[in-house]
Amino acid sequence: MRVPLGALAGAAALTGALSFVLLAAAIGTDFWYIIDTEQLELSSLGARDPEGAANLSQPEPLSSHSGLWRTCRVQSPCTPLMNPFWQENVTVSESSRQLLTTVTLAGISVYIAYSAAAFQEALCLLEEKALLDQVDIHFGWSLALGWISFITELLTGVAFLAAARELRLRRRQDQAI
Repeated sequence: MRVPLGALAGAAALTGALSFVLLAAAIGTDFWYIIDTEQLELSSLGARDPEGAANLSQPEPLSSHSGLWRTCRVQSPCTPLMNPFWQENVTVSESSRQLLTTVTLAGISVYIAYSAAAFQEALCLLEEKALLDQVDIHFGWSLALGWISFITELLTGVAFLAAARELRLRRRQDQAI
């Protein structure tokens, strides 16, 4: 079954554009890592002080969500994790910025592995595991967008390779005639 060259080129262009949009959305959003302490906060509302009276002071919400560039808490403004270009007198070339971005994206995989290992170590060190059972820690939809972008980039590569093969076959047929 032969696929028309126009269809292959269209598929490559579509998946390439989709990959770029998804990656831009993933990098620009702050939902890579989510910590939800709502259950912990609800259980602490019913806490009582040592004399048996109800504790009416509300704890500060600890829920947050983090992206590659900043961390956002529920009732606080977002704080940047790091901005290497914050000084006005620092001039960084475009190739250096691209290298920094590539290193940052490569570090994401290390971050994911380290986060899982650090969480397991924290569970071992804490005496009260029940406290952490009320905290929900998971990866967010920004990470999913990054993975979908990666998959669509692979599909783009496959479409380009198929188009190149189709062109090579057509040239061989034209030369044979």
